[in-house]
Amino acid sequence: MSTNDTKKTQRTLKLGSTGPEVFPLGLGCMGMSGMYGATDDAESIRTIQTAIDRGVTLIDTGDFYGMGHNEMLVGKAIAGRRERVQLSVKFGALRGPDGSWGGVDTRPAAVKNFVAYSLKRLGVEAIDIYRPARLDPNVPIEETIGAIAELVKAGYVRHIGLSEVGAETIRRAHRVHPIVDLQIEYSLASRSPEARIFPVLSELGISATLYGVFSRGLLTGSKPKGPGDYRAYLPRFTGSNREKNEGVVETLQRFAQERRMTPGQLAIAWVLARQPAFVPVVGSKTVAQLDDALGALEHPLSKEDLAALESLGTVAGERYSDEHMKHLDSERR
Repeated sequence: MSTNDTKKTQRTLKLGSTGPEVFPLGLGCMGMSGMYGATDDAESIRTIQTAIDRGVTLIDTGDFYGMGHNEMLVGKAIAGRRERVQLSVKFGALRGPDGSWGGVDTRPAAVKNFVAYSLKRLGVEAIDIYRPARLDPNVPIEETIGAIAELVKAGYVRHIGLSEVGAETIRRAHRVHPIVDLQIEYSLASRSPEARIFPVLSELGISATLYGVFSRGLLTGSKPKGPGDYRAYLPRFTGSNREKNEGVVETLQRFAQERRMTPGQLAIAWVLARQPAFVPVVGSKTVAQLDDALGALEHPLSKEDLAALESLGTVAGERYSDEHMKHLDSERR
């Protein structure tokens, strides 16, 4: 089966009890705006359009990716294809002109300001799923979700999502307005949501869109490409963790080769097998990477494969620095 036939053969998944039906893989566009080294806008647009033509419906972006660059890029790519996609947009992160991180702002007035600019950059009348990128410690989640609910009522937003928040925050948000999905990092290397967060999602009828399935390229053997690549500062890519993880990755690569899969396909197939009700969001920057990702749908893993894979070793290091981890609501115990 070729990837051109994927749309005809793959089922769709519903995001939450009230959300849209989506293709079983989403396309994450953050890497198209320089977070992982050099990019090419023409190739990025071609990748987004090829993904849509092959059945992918969920396109994920953030207003702070490239300080607006990513939304403008997505807007160009979906022109004339709007009715075939669902746009997932994160907001709230504050950036400086030098790319620095300035915290999070999810006050109701800020929410309405952010959405106005996103609608303009994307060239759309409504955003399908709108979500705060992180929990703002200075604003009760009820106020933020209430502001987005007003945008839903006004027709500027269709559904509400969350990102990187913990179980109690999910419950509080869902009491204000139905939440269709939580976006959270999940992979062979990052499994903490299984303990407390996924059970709450199941209880409340909320889906998940899972990013970081390659652990920022670690699981596929990709390495930081210079100081502009922020992975060079992440624990899993530095020091003794890097050396240990290279050995784990080599083992995973052999496992994939034995099953005639690429490492990327193996990483995606593991997520699909472990969490079949959730949607991996894959950060493909090129058509070749997209082709590889879609190929994972043709290689489902058996229970025996899962058991063997999970016995091959664990990845060393946290996904972010200690300071960053302290501020993640999803990592609070």
